[in-house]
Amino acid sequence: MATILARATQNLSRFDLDLRGFEISRLLVNGRAASFTRRGQELVITPERGIRAGRRFTVVVRYAGTPAVVTDPDESIEGWVPTDDGAFVVGEPQGSPAWYPANDNPRNKATFTFVVTVPAGITAMANGVLTSRSTRAGRTTFVWRERFPMAPYLATSTLGRFDLTQFRLRSGLPVYIAVDPTLPAMPVLKKLPDIVAFYSSIYGRYPFDAVGAIVDDAKEVGYSLETQTKPVFDSPPDEATLAHELSHMWYGDSVTLRRWPDIWLHEGFATWSEWIWSEHRGERSAHDIFQELYATPASDTEFWTPPPGDPGSAPNLFDGTIYDRGGMTLQALREKLGDRVFFRIMRDWARRHRYGNATTRQFIALAERDSGRNLRHFFDVWLFQPRKPTSW
Repeated sequence: MATILARATQNLSRFDLDLRGFEISRLLVNGRAASFTRRGQELVITPERGIRAGRRFTVVVRYAGTPAVVTDPDESIEGWVPTDDGAFVVGEPQGSPAWYPANDNPRNKATFTFVVTVPAGITAMANGVLTSRSTRAGRTTFVWRERFPMAPYLATSTLGRFDLTQFRLRSGLPVYIAVDPTLPAMPVLKKLPDIVAFYSSIYGRYPFDAVGAIVDDAKEVGYSLETQTKPVFDSPPDEATLAHELSHMWYGDSVTLRRWPDIWLHEGFATWSEWIWSEHRGERSAHDIFQELYATPASDTEFWTPPPGDPGSAPNLFDGTIYDRGGMTLQALREKLGDRVFFRIMRDWARRHRYGNATTRQFIALAERDSGRNLRHFFDVWLFQPRKPTSW
């Protein structure tokens, strides 16, 4: 069952949610039965009485069935992906309606409470803080609370047999690390506190009230995801991957794109965050990584296109250039403006749009304001031109 508390932004005679599959046994709006129709994943709801703009209302959807695995245009899978002992639950960009009804739009952020009942011995991991766990008659109920706004695709309810470690950082922030016990020891996870502390020092305070990681044995998934407060990993992560996903707590989870073609605001930022973590550790510098990538010849169009600010069709949203050339854009900006101005831009971006949504155009405007410089040509060649930048 899902309960949605919402507010109408306009007068409503009907409204839509997204839900893939399932049998719906009951649907209530403000405690009254509402009629509904299904159009693909669109759940079109007509309440008994219209809802005036500004009014709060409650939707209850009782549904049952087997959650779906969703295949994206780029052939990756998401949604409720079965594992040997549970499910690996990821939603970017369209997997969330495979297991719960929502307005599946990154602009439609909400707070969440998850109540998950599983057989005893299974652990249910979700976003936010674990507020209770109780076992009765061979079943355990976990209650997780995410009190900060979250885009629907960042929700998880990953479950299985996990060794769950809980502790607090020096700041008092609770940490939850869940690891499939069949996987080898992962000393890299001990670096999580240092990574969070470092990013907090350069990007501003950590934006949520919990942090952690979920490491499962789900190799058929083929990727990790920055589910809010607890990134999920389909296999043991290396240090760069852990740093990448944790940086998304600032850039991607707290500050979220308004539209999917601006995905470089997530992945380019997280890629560059890997580089600055490496530099901080006294290993390869962001400059050296930039120079190595920039040496890629202009004729290698697979590396340089599509441009990160204009990825084109859906299959290109997670193309390698969004990550690499996106990260290079930030390093080029750093070297053009200097560290003092560059890190002010990064902190201001995280602060001004905390818990909200933003666009590439807004980032460009912020960079120009903080630097006092016209950066139109710089961002044009790095973000929008389908060729190797040669001058900026």
